[in-house]
Amino acid sequence: MIPLLIALGSALLFILAYNTYGRWLSQKVFRLSKDMVCPSEKFRDDVDYCPTSSGVIFGHHFTSIAGTGPIVGPAIAIMWGWLPALVWVLLGSIFIGAVHDFASLVISLRNNGQTVGDIAGRMLNRRVRLLFLLVLFMALTIVLAIFGLVIAAVFKQYPTSILPCLLQIPIAIVIGLAIHRKGRKLLFPSIIALTLMYLTVFFGNVGVLAGWNQTMASWPIATWVVLLLVYSYIASVLPVWLLLQPRDYINSLQLLSALGLVVVGLVVAAFFGGAPVEGIRPDLQLVAPAVNMHPTGAPPLLPFLFITVACGAVSGFHCLVSSGTSSKQLRSETDAHFIGYGSMLTEGFLAVLVILACSAGLGLGLEAADGTRLTGEAAWLSRYGSWGAAQGLGAKVGAFVDGSANMLAALGIPLKAGIALMGVLVASFAATTLDTACRLQRYVIQELAGTLQRSAKPSVLSVFRNKHGATLFAVVIAMVIAMWPLAGQEFSWTTAGKGGLLLWPLFGATNQLLGGLAFLVITFFLWRRTLSVAFALIPMVFMLIMPFWAMTVQVFFGTETSASWLADKNWLLVSIGVSSLVLEVWMVTEALLLFSKVKGKLEAEAPLPAHMVKPEG
Repeated sequence: MIPLLIALGSALLFILAYNTYGRWLSQKVFRLSKDMVCPSEKFRDDVDYCPTSSGVIFGHHFTSIAGTGPIVGPAIAIMWGWLPALVWVLLGSIFIGAVHDFASLVISLRNNGQTVGDIAGRMLNRRVRLLFLLVLFMALTIVLAIFGLVIAAVFKQYPTSILPCLLQIPIAIVIGLAIHRKGRKLLFPSIIALTLMYLTVFFGNVGVLAGWNQTMASWPIATWVVLLLVYSYIASVLPVWLLLQPRDYINSLQLLSALGLVVVGLVVAAFFGGAPVEGIRPDLQLVAPAVNMHPTGAPPLLPFLFITVACGAVSGFHCLVSSGTSSKQLRSETDAHFIGYGSMLTEGFLAVLVILACSAGLGLGLEAADGTRLTGEAAWLSRYGSWGAAQGLGAKVGAFVDGSANMLAALGIPLKAGIALMGVLVASFAATTLDTACRLQRYVIQELAGTLQRSAKPSVLSVFRNKHGATLFAVVIAMVIAMWPLAGQEFSWTTAGKGGLLLWPLFGATNQLLGGLAFLVITFFLWRRTLSVAFALIPMVFMLIMPFWAMTVQVFFGTETSASWLADKNWLLVSIGVSSLVLEVWMVTEALLLFSKVKGKLEAEAPLPAHMVKPEG
């Protein structure tokens, strides 16, 4: 019963926060207005700037910010106990993550849809803009290099997820054409799309389709990485209404309905137990420890909890989605409350369900290596016996998939069907992040080229101001890193595709550092307008200290169970880690020197988007 009370209490807390704290930010601090003409209308080009209904944008925004982050992070963080992970998710989502996403969205809306990196140049100065864009470029390069591997790994682990994910693409295009070109209402296409997507899940592993899934699952990782990056290139240069928006929207329908089924399964399991094991329905209970300060082989809870659980509480990547794509699609400024604040709370609830699936759902039953069915604490320990046992994408994703599938099985849904549905959910989340990240990286590269190209005359940098040149550069750089052989391996097509793992240890701290820097821009926006800054200043300090602390430990000191990158002579990680620390100190120093001078002084007006600027001559 305790897991059910946690789920219901968390949901009520998020609803309360949305209608109190979120409403205060919307109405009293940022004073959202229906009368404001949004960038999507003002600069409409139907490629990037495209006014869209709030329901469709919510689907795009939620699936883009979620990815596998709110699954992987909490699934490993419960090693320190389910209670610290839960408290961080609840407080972090309400007071830090949702504020970060919402404020980034509003500030972008009021700056012609610019990304937060571009806005930093006018809120602070030109140097900070360049430094910020470099941090964004590095973070997005890691995402692009690793997420192809993530999706390929999920496909190999759950072959039944392959065809459903691939078939989402043509379904999305048809939906996009029906809504945008023919002006159809959302309801009927949504029902058709959701029905088709569930049919692909439940019948996509039957007969010849099962053979196709198994064949594609046997493809080398490198093949999938190349195909996925090529897809992300295509998706990021097409008009947003044709593929990005509808794919994210129909994904959100499937994902949210699947999570709804998990909640119903949680209710049934709480009252009646899980699916019978040897004729007995096991009780739903928390089989993970509430607090475990020193799990075997784990780094210290402080500061690593706060960079392990990112997307479920706060994530710097979200400011890019808010200011990079979503701000260019809102029809009304008042929708920002629902899209920015509401999406993050929804993601927080997803993280709560992940914690419950891994700490209670696993206890309903898990097949051991000898074929016996484990239940209770024995089932949990088979996955979480040590930090090393719980490491790796497969172990973390598997813990969530198995735990949530057990809750679906309590409803009478066959376990294999539940596992297939949860596998599709994980793969779909990862895929929506990949194509959105590619579009965001295109914006960053274009902005970097514009910053470095001081003259309006054509030059080599002009190539990277073009959407195709910038996107191609983003994809090629990610592909080169992805294909780089791991230490001790020679390059071959069967071993390639995992190079992103070389940089992955940097992502947690770099991502959270980005969140702190976004809060820095938010604080300056408020300070220049003499608005209240405490609600942004406190999270800013917290989100600058925690990743700096974690990165410093990783680079120079290590932990009780792992050597520092410096001691391991891992010069790649050392050089990028030190560079990140230097960039943070530099930007914070610039901000401190400027802070007292700009109160009440508005920054320069935002420039027009590139497609609105007429070429000289």
